[in-house]
Amino acid sequence: QVQLVESGGGLVQAGDSLTLTCTASGRTFVSYAMSWFRRAPGEERKFVAGINWNGDTTLYEDSVKGRFTISRDNAKNTVYLRMNALKPEDTAVYYCNRPNAFWDWGQGTQVTVSP
Repeated sequence: QVQLVESGGGLVQAGDSLTLTCTASGRTFVSYAMSWFRRAPGEERKFVAGINWNGDTTLYEDSVKGRFTISRDNAKNTVYLRMNALKPEDTAVYYCNRPNAFWDWGQGTQVTVSP
């Protein structure tokens, strides 16, 4: 059973940066693509960014292109999301998981961006 633990969120001001971390335990995820998702208040969980198994291909939701960067360290079973130029509309709980055939969701990490 894979356990996903997200961390790194916080309360920041618009324009600030944060780096989120997702660590998987229970099995290695080196052969899996991974993604970040977010759930804003009152909304469904949505895709934010994805990365293939070895990190040479990434994909971003339009609103975060140029501001967010997804990366991974397979030796550490860890995926990162570097978020620059944060906006109030980025406020959400952020989760990591496979892009489909989801493992159990972690608790997520709250990101709150004040104007």
